[in-house]
Amino acid sequence: MNKQILPDYQDVAAAADRIAGLANVTPVMTSRTVNEEMGAEVFFKCENFQRMGAFKFRGAMNALQQFSEEQKKGGVVAFSSGNHAQAIALSAQLMGIPATIVMPKDAPAAKVAATRGYGGNVVMYDRYTEDREQIGRDLAQKHGMTLIPPYDHPHVIAGQGTAAKELFEEVGDLDALFVCLGGGGLLAGSALSARALSPGCAVYGVEPEAGNDGQRSFRSGRIVHIETPTTIADGAQTQHLGELTFPIIQQKVDDILTVTDEELLVAMRFLAERMKMVVEPTGCLGFAAARARREALKGKRIGIIISGGNVDIARYGNFLAG
Repeated sequence: MNKQILPDYQDVAAAADRIAGLANVTPVMTSRTVNEEMGAEVFFKCENFQRMGAFKFRGAMNALQQFSEEQKKGGVVAFSSGNHAQAIALSAQLMGIPATIVMPKDAPAAKVAATRGYGGNVVMYDRYTEDREQIGRDLAQKHGMTLIPPYDHPHVIAGQGTAAKELFEEVGDLDALFVCLGGGGLLAGSALSARALSPGCAVYGVEPEAGNDGQRSFRSGRIVHIETPTTIADGAQTQHLGELTFPIIQQKVDDILTVTDEELLVAMRFLAERMKMVVEPTGCLGFAAARARREALKGKRIGIIISGGNVDIARYGNFLAG
């Protein structure tokens, strides 16, 4: 892969200017209970309060803002389990661009409904037997649409990095930053911002234990492909890191950690009970990992990106009830 095409922090800064006034500057929240429990200062960057409920809006809007007039007329196609789907659909609607979204049949109903509500034309597929990437490429070629993948695209990575940029600009230097990891767009973008704005900050990606392709890739030095993992963290059911996200993660991330679904449930319940936040399972990855490593984090300043809050209410109720 030609490293010259990898985005850098200047691309993140340009993305921030490009999406200013379109994406929400989301709140940074703290919890006295969390700080006491962990013996650290913990700052939550709450992307569950982003437009369409997740950080994905940043990358989608940054990508579509750079479409040519011809691309706008042809429309956009994307594949996603839910949050990128909604992000592309909403961004496209705001810009008057037709959008087709390839979504798995078992995607959360709320995410499918929201994607359609934003004007997206949803095409369903079976995530366990069909290749969403090939379906997306075929649709793009057949109909003259531009494919914007959920993470492996320089404009998407740069847009996602604006969340961490805002966090560092608000709270200053951090000792560690915990970021959820699926395909690596948010982690790669966050690492670009961390290295530029808080060079001493350790950056950790966090995956569900059942889907540790990123951890295996990071430690082996090559992209490892896995079967679709079974986990409640549906936003992290990716099978591999990207050709663009992986080298950035290799260069700029300190380690990849994993947490169990049970740890995610405990974190989700805490965020609901004590911080009054609805957070989807994937959005709890960073917090769950930080809690599991509290002894090593004592006395430090910690950043956690809460990636999103899009979860079916009935399913969410079951998660909280245990």
